[in-house]
Amino acid sequence: MKRIAVDVELLAPVGYKDALKAAIIGGADAVYLGGKDFGARRLAENFDDGEMRSAIKLAHDHHVKVYVTVNTLIKETELETAAGYIDMLRSINADAVIVADRGLLRLIKDSIKMPVHASTQMGIDSLEGVLWAQEEGIERVILARELSLAQIRKIKEGSKVGLEVFVHGALCYCYSGQCLFSSMLGGRSGNRGLCAQPCRKEYEIGDEHAYMLSTADTFGIEAIPELLRLGVKSLKIEGRMRNPLYVYVATKVYKNAIKRAQAGDRELITPRERELLETVFNRGFSRGYLMDTNVMSREYADSRGLPLGKGISDGTRLAIKTDKLLPGDGITMYQGGEKLAGFEVKEQSSTRDGTVYLRSPFKMEVGEFMVYKTKDREFDSMRKMIDTMQFPELTANRRPVQLRSARHRRQSRQAEMSVYASSIKVLEKVLPFSDRVYFERNKQTDEARALCADAGKEFVPIMPRVSIDEDRIDDPSVMVCNVGQAHQYSDRRLYGHHSMNFFNSLTIPRLFQQTMSVELSHDDIFETVQHYDGRLEVLAFGRVELMITKDPSLKEGWLEDHLGKRFQVYRDTQGYAHITNSSDLFLLDFLRELEDMGIDSFSLDLRRRHPDLAELAAKVFYERDLDSKAVLKKKCGPITSAHYQNGVP
Repeated sequence: MKRIAVDVELLAPVGYKDALKAAIIGGADAVYLGGKDFGARRLAENFDDGEMRSAIKLAHDHHVKVYVTVNTLIKETELETAAGYIDMLRSINADAVIVADRGLLRLIKDSIKMPVHASTQMGIDSLEGVLWAQEEGIERVILARELSLAQIRKIKEGSKVGLEVFVHGALCYCYSGQCLFSSMLGGRSGNRGLCAQPCRKEYEIGDEHAYMLSTADTFGIEAIPELLRLGVKSLKIEGRMRNPLYVYVATKVYKNAIKRAQAGDRELITPRERELLETVFNRGFSRGYLMDTNVMSREYADSRGLPLGKGISDGTRLAIKTDKLLPGDGITMYQGGEKLAGFEVKEQSSTRDGTVYLRSPFKMEVGEFMVYKTKDREFDSMRKMIDTMQFPELTANRRPVQLRSARHRRQSRQAEMSVYASSIKVLEKVLPFSDRVYFERNKQTDEARALCADAGKEFVPIMPRVSIDEDRIDDPSVMVCNVGQAHQYSDRRLYGHHSMNFFNSLTIPRLFQQTMSVELSHDDIFETVQHYDGRLEVLAFGRVELMITKDPSLKEGWLEDHLGKRFQVYRDTQGYAHITNSSDLFLLDFLRELEDMGIDSFSLDLRRRHPDLAELAAKVFYERDLDSKAVLKKKCGPITSAHYQNGVP
């Protein structure tokens, strides 16, 4: 291999003080970490303001940059607090902030003037999206993890903004920023940093029972040479919830791999380095979507360490064929998927055929077990090395920030009714009860457009949720699902899909009409509408899409959880799989109060529903017929008001 004379940043994850020390010792060029507020990993230890200043000083003293995650969606009532927090970060010399909320992005641009990196939670997966970010003054875009090397190349060749790519660690099943599974099922919003990881649970679909949504960790060593040649700015390791040993090992291994790639070496990782990496955290590895399409690990979802194979116990000793164990290592045993026990290797004996006999410190069951190496003899010395670095103790102060935000008097109004449809049969049933139609593009699009024109109803084609490659359309009105589409069709009348995550009044880009996030409560909506003078729509009925995934292996049908809840799985025309909620969002009881707030339009998602149900729902909502609520409920099944009454924390 030829030398690759290109510099690239290695970016390491930090969720704890010791993890910061581990990243520095491991050779990170930069780290990303979060404070106590507004971070997408709120369940990590994170850093208070004084600790944040201390962390930045420690990192800078070792020539390591610090990017602070402020990458949750921000409610209207939180904007001033968020502004004060970012102002404090600027004052203590954070190198950049990682932002997901596009209202917060506007606030920073207008008021604080600090470098911004677009979080993967912002959902940028196309050249058009990157060009939008570039025009908005974003310094760096953290690309969607679903992109291949070829797709990254196209983006890099067509843009000038810095690009950041995940090369190692956990891979979300759903496109980042688009997952509502944890939010809708358990009230813990991934968009607010509290994901409960329902993707790591068991499900059934058809005759298959497994961890259906559980991905393997990305192991992107092989992609490093090509990423260097492309001129990607930063290679990122995922793992702010993981321990300092993981941070040290992953950072060290990837730093070495980058140096070898730059030197033109063929071997980018040694067998010993891979052994350490698989031992410190391992739920299975894949090359990620960078180089593969098969990224699933459905046998188990937890970290089990390095697989050693089958072990046989006689009650006092464990026999296993391996060359990966020495005194000081640790093992864990599983049987039928259940974790049974483990111990540290103190002494061992070997035979000529490679069988190792390990004496157990306790009496074991007699039988066969699957054995995994979960501790390496070097881990203790790594911990001591991390412990020797001192973490400074500094303080930091926030100054109050007051935003000048005009209040708008929105008058009570009779809201319009929009319907989502995906078939002519449904469209014909609902046209009498709709003011406009959002139609999912398919073979019936032309016929649907003509029907709407004959009925005098506005026809709005829905762009795909993922927009990497699609044909340009000529309709004057378009529903967009991401910033790339909004940029591409900026000369049209644009309607925003709820996946655009409109969470506050500052959200950009400005569209003809925004659909408010389905995670907002009555109170959240009330606060937001008082500061926004544009058109607003609320999704009032339908099965909310919980996930969209690139996984090609998930079957269409009904995904069932351990409680018996059933979630429809379907594939769109581009091949992406969508998972919808088991219950219909049902806000019929609240239409009047939403109209009193000044909401301009309600929408009903009637795609993939029986025409008779679609007609009944459209008629009941169009007529605000509360007396027919029970009839509609009986026909559609389970219903929910989702977060409308209580919101998300």
